[in-house]
Amino acid sequence: MVMELNSSNFKEIISSDKPTLVDFWADWCGPCHMVSPVIDELADDYAGKITVGKVNVDAEQTIAAEYSIASIPTVILFKSGTAVKKFVGVRSADDYAEMIEDNL
Repeated sequence: MVMELNSSNFKEIISSDKPTLVDFWADWCGPCHMVSPVIDELADDYAGKITVGKVNVDAEQTIAAEYSIASIPTVILFKSGTAVKKFVGVRSADDYAEMIEDNL
């Protein structure tokens, strides 16, 4: 399951003991819609091992600014509240899976 992250839950979710994969996106972003099904699949594949969330950069500009999101889609993997890996642009499912596996 992919969680909708916002200013009220973001810090708590990324500070979890489990790694957290966060997809920064916007509705108007074509490439974001290409990445979205991959993120959904990863959420299913890694259920119980990681948390997966999405941040709408239009609605959550403060979070986007805090993590210097200049281009979307941007996918960041957090461990204990710290960003450990970041991909900008469309990547393959294998790239994201490798990022997760390296940080489990």
